[in-house]
Amino acid sequence: MAFNFEKLRVWQDAIKLTGDINDLIKTFPSEEKFVLATQMQRAADSIALNIAEGSTGQSKPEFARFLGYGLRSGIEVISALYIAKRRKLIDEKQFELYYNKTEKLITSIQALRKTLR
Repeated sequence: MAFNFEKLRVWQDAIKLTGDINDLIKTFPSEEKFVLATQMQRAADSIALNIAEGSTGQSKPEFARFLGYGLRSGIEVISALYIAKRRKLIDEKQFELYYNKTEKLITSIQALRKTLR
């Protein structure tokens, strides 16, 4: 592993989440592919991307700022899950599974961010 962010568990978990979200949106009907599905995928991707970008040679306050962007993207994923459930694109079991994965990641990002203060 050439970059420090690759060693961060929170980044590894974010990479897993983006893969999980990708698998989930593949089940969405075609009319959602360029609506909610792409928005959800971009938000999930943004979590990992912001962790990586903020961790590379930045100051602690700068890293904390990028972690904040990642947190916001995580909240966006949560909101998209509610929309998907409301539109009956996912059932309650799927909602809870992906909600819990995203919530756990958000909690981990918040914990890492606290250590930088």
